[in-house]
Amino acid sequence: MTLQVDDTIALRQAMVTALRDEGLITTDSVATAMSKVRRHDFAPGEPLEKVYQTNTTLVPKIDAQGRQTSVVSASHIQAIQLEQADVRPGMNVLEIGSGGYNAALIAELVGPTGSATTVDIDPDIIDRARAGLRRAGYEQVNVVLADAEHGVAQHAPYDRIIVTVGAWDIPPAWLDQLTPDGRIIVPLRFAGITRLIAFGRSPDDHVLTADNYRLGKFVPMQGDGAADEQLTAVTPDLGLRIDQSSDLTFDVPALRKALHTAPVESWSGTPFDMPDELELYLLTSGPELPMLHAAQEAVDQGVVNRTVRLGTPALVRGGTFAYRIKRENPQTVSGFETGVVAHGPQADQVGSELLDMIRTWAGRYYRRGAARITYHPDTSAVSGLSGWHTTKRHGVLAVDWS
Repeated sequence: MTLQVDDTIALRQAMVTALRDEGLITTDSVATAMSKVRRHDFAPGEPLEKVYQTNTTLVPKIDAQGRQTSVVSASHIQAIQLEQADVRPGMNVLEIGSGGYNAALIAELVGPTGSATTVDIDPDIIDRARAGLRRAGYEQVNVVLADAEHGVAQHAPYDRIIVTVGAWDIPPAWLDQLTPDGRIIVPLRFAGITRLIAFGRSPDDHVLTADNYRLGKFVPMQGDGAADEQLTAVTPDLGLRIDQSSDLTFDVPALRKALHTAPVESWSGTPFDMPDELELYLLTSGPELPMLHAAQEAVDQGVVNRTVRLGTPALVRGGTFAYRIKRENPQTVSGFETGVVAHGPQADQVGSELLDMIRTWAGRYYRRGAARITYHPDTSAVSGLSGWHTTKRHGVLAVDWS
């Protein structure tokens, strides 16, 4: 059966209902905006069924190396960001990283008394956003071609800045262009991962404090704000990823040898649940851990467990490494149990150390939002910080578990 344009009303409503059922849309304002804006106007040629799926990105742009440089984000990510942002009528909102659809949603939320600006560094994306906004009837949106590292000063100040690309840092221009009580929603890259963080601003000391954070995956920022993570290849199908600012080094020949030793498994007795929260804890609560990544071939050949496919924190000690795994266990709350597998001459010790970290998290921090995340726009502001922190180009990100 071929869907007609009239069917898009039902498809939009089904999308919104699904997002509400998943708890991703929680306010009527976001539901109304997503019910009204015609998502298919921003993805011409894509099948309508695909356009209105909740977990599907659209119209990717691919560079010469085969990497995605731009996509129209999946609607569930857009719903999360808009709920985090708490956009209200009359506000002035800046979107960093364009595509058109999200800017139209913002325009709906701010209403006729507000203003929406969307900026992108890529002329092709800007042209596509303008065309989509014109088709959908949102030509009031300010569409700007620029390097968003420097913000968009001509339409500032902004009550909300919503960043839709993976940013390694928060540049001074964004804070300069944010109102004293503004909010910034940013997919921030640190410790080899990305977290979609909703920061509120303190008018007194300018520190940004996270109201909440979520798991999210975004194409990396281009231009002056671009930053690459470091990847150490252990084999062609297995690597260790660390943050750009990290000074970790690895004994690659010893780790490659460890892959051929018998794995040592141990089990925690704690549920395998909220793996993103556990991941954040492991990366920011003690010794610096890299992220272990594997190609599907390494999983298929049994070199590593399938949990490594999308990346997992690994504890590395010389020629030994350990990472978390899971197994079915109906006696746990989630029906699965967290464990550890270790390879190398000190597998028992290293595996036990990682297992202790997992049990500590399960005993003290087994909940959503247990970490306190702050951003300090001064690279010298580290003396009074407790817990884990990392110095970036323009400021210091801190994660505290106390």
